[in-house]
Amino acid sequence: MDSVGVAAAAPDAGQGPAWQSKCPWGAPSTTSISCSLADVMSEQLAKELQLEEENAAFPEVVVAAEGPFITGENIDTSSDLMLAQMLQMEFDREYDAQLRREEKKINGDSKVSISFENYRKVHPYDSDSSEDEVDWQDTRHDPYRADKPTTTPRRGFIGKGKDITTKHDEVVCGRKNTARMENFAPEFQVGDGIGMDLKLSNQVFNALKQHAYSEERRSARLHEKKEHSTAEKAVDPKTRLLLYKMVNSGMLETITGCISTGKESVVFHAYGGKSATEDKVIPPECAIKVFKTTLNEFKNRDKYIKDDYRFKDRFSKLNPRKIIRMWAEKEMHNLTRMQNAGIPCPQVVILKKHVLVMSFIGQDQVPAPKLKDVTLSSEDMKKAYYQILNMMQQLYRECNLVHADLSEYNMLWHDGKVWLIDVSQSVEPTHPHGLEFLFRDCRNVSQFFQKGGVAEALNERELFNAVSGLNITADNEVDFQAEIEALEKMNEDHVQNHGKKLSTFSSDGDPPIYDE
Repeated sequence: MDSVGVAAAAPDAGQGPAWQSKCPWGAPSTTSISCSLADVMSEQLAKELQLEEENAAFPEVVVAAEGPFITGENIDTSSDLMLAQMLQMEFDREYDAQLRREEKKINGDSKVSISFENYRKVHPYDSDSSEDEVDWQDTRHDPYRADKPTTTPRRGFIGKGKDITTKHDEVVCGRKNTARMENFAPEFQVGDGIGMDLKLSNQVFNALKQHAYSEERRSARLHEKKEHSTAEKAVDPKTRLLLYKMVNSGMLETITGCISTGKESVVFHAYGGKSATEDKVIPPECAIKVFKTTLNEFKNRDKYIKDDYRFKDRFSKLNPRKIIRMWAEKEMHNLTRMQNAGIPCPQVVILKKHVLVMSFIGQDQVPAPKLKDVTLSSEDMKKAYYQILNMMQQLYRECNLVHADLSEYNMLWHDGKVWLIDVSQSVEPTHPHGLEFLFRDCRNVSQFFQKGGVAEALNERELFNAVSGLNITADNEVDFQAEIEALEKMNEDHVQNHGKKLSTFSSDGDPPIYDE
């Protein structure tokens, strides 16, 4: 019998070895499942068959929980918050993976590397991090600091033979200088010199050290200037406290805002309140003059105070902040003299340190215009000229003062007449430069009114003689000023005519001074 016949007869006999039933050439024993056409067309049966094929192709794999936040038990897909957190976590993982790829791409094999660690968005509950990732800031190698403290040998070098390294070695000194940069001020950004193995020479380190020291002092000065000085249209905390006390005491009802700024002061408008004493009347509208404490504009103005006998004994160049208070006190005394003489000027209300409260020249928060900004008719211009001439004579003879900064910028036009302001720099004629200041005022007044078309306006020399009463005859201005300087040096005629007053303004009726 041939082999084919034996293979075909073996299944029929039902006996024989086990390998004959698994013979690849044998006919497969399949059992046909009978089903109707309706079952074949059923969609449920199709889904079951497809599910069996998928399970056979992709066996079920048990996934371990990644963290305490997402597990197989607490996933609640019906919560929108839970779904949003899961999506956000997945997005953050992808974003962090992109950052790591960017780091590897940019750094490459370079010794100097950058890190996007601060830009990563991994949530605190996310534990998906590779084991090979380490924080380079915590595990970096410090080449300048040994793991164990080592003592420097007394002989000043280490090693033997050709390997001797002294304390003056360029590499050792460079690394020590780089490590010392960490002692600089926090405001001075030194960078990551340690991680870069940077070696600084002594010359560079000393230059950086000096620069860091200078920057620290500069920042301290800026902080002091911000805290202890007045700026344009602003006041320091101490000045603000003075203004608050005035409002709280009822002296001022309210402070509306800034109306003028200058080199030496800032002027605010305020509505007057009630005085604590009945004999003191506070105007309905007040002007608050706050003298700046920066001292930037007072460097060349000490000559107005140090040579004035009223303040000569109190002047001190070593304490410049006192000059500001003396400057405010000086204006208060000068205004009081002018007010007693009947010269139109602001009325002094009170002086507190470097804050001077006066009456407001204007109406309804609108200050009176300066003489340079107002357009006057020829008749009003002529009237203003003779009024100023009369005020200069009163100021010189009755008040014993020289304005020292008289111009169209310091004269206001209000109620049909001229008002004088800004007399903090005014000095007495006995001042070593008093006559020079008077001649300068006469020049400013003459030039302004001559340009304004006043035909009766005198020139500066004639006006000087008319105000001072000194008959100085000179053909030109140079000789005229020379005679003025000679008079200032001798100062004999002027002192004999006026004399020096040694009183401390006790008879002027000055307002009280509060110095807390």
